[in-house]
Amino acid sequence: MKIKFHHIILGLLLATMGCKKDNYEAPASKLTGRLTYKGQAINVEYNQVPFELYQPGFGKNAPIRGTFQQDGSYSSLLFNGNYKFTIPANQGPFMWKEVSAGKRDTIAVTISGSQTMDVEVTPYYLINNAKITAANKIVNAVFDLQKVITDANAKDIGSVVLYINKTQFVSGSDNIAATEVAGSAITSMNGVSINVNIPTITPTQNYVFARVGLRVAGVEDMIFSPVVKVTY
Repeated sequence: MKIKFHHIILGLLLATMGCKKDNYEAPASKLTGRLTYKGQAINVEYNQVPFELYQPGFGKNAPIRGTFQQDGSYSSLLFNGNYKFTIPANQGPFMWKEVSAGKRDTIAVTISGSQTMDVEVTPYYLINNAKITAANKIVNAVFDLQKVITDANAKDIGSVVLYINKTQFVSGSDNIAATEVAGSAITSMNGVSINVNIPTITPTQNYVFARVGLRVAGVEDMIFSPVVKVTY
């Protein structure tokens, strides 16, 4: 009976510990924001530009990782506490401050309930005043380009591309047609014009989503104009 009693007590203790483990609260504080440059949203490719959040004092724990949406917005569910936010090296069509060679700068974030924090970056270029229209199954885009980084870190334009797609996800990997113009062929940064033919769409629809992307020479990620819906 004594042995059985001990077994019962041990079973109850394990069951209680298991319940406590299963009843841990999930993170409930939401950190949201967007990529910006002087208040202007920075548009990127969906799910391609990552960010990382670290909790100081937790040893070598892996970072909490996420990616930006195509409009530059982000969201992460966290426990309350202190974090450091950063963007990994060689990611994004912009520069991120380094405190020393190869050491990425971080933004200190104190989470105490849900909050918003925009992330200021410095893009190599901006696509401004984009006007995208459609007629006779042709989409036309007219836009201005602005070179933001002009010092020793400046880079050339690799190309500009007009993408169209059936859905709101529009990029090099999500499109039904695109027209690309090499950076060397751009003679003026103002009033750049590109057009693309709309292919046959099944099932038929009388609209497409479009945006312009700029590829910076030597940089993997592109910067984009906002997605627009155009009818024809």
